[in-house]
Amino acid sequence: MGLKWTDTLDIAIALDDEHPDIDPQYVRFTDLMGWVMALEEFDDVEERCGERILEAIQMAWIEERE
Repeated sequence: MGLKWTDTLDIAIALDDEHPDIDPQYVRFTDLMGWVMALEEFDDVEERCGERILEAIQMAWIEERE
């Protein structure tokens, strides 16, 4: 079973592994969405994503870094 948009913490961990040189505080949502969708284990559709989900992923990624 792949990652869905609501798996914010798991997505954040995967993004941190894939993009260790990126500061998640300064990521644009358009880039974030593309990076999430490019994750090998990601299995959901773009239409299910919204700004709140992207914010949650970004916040989880920031917390994962701390």
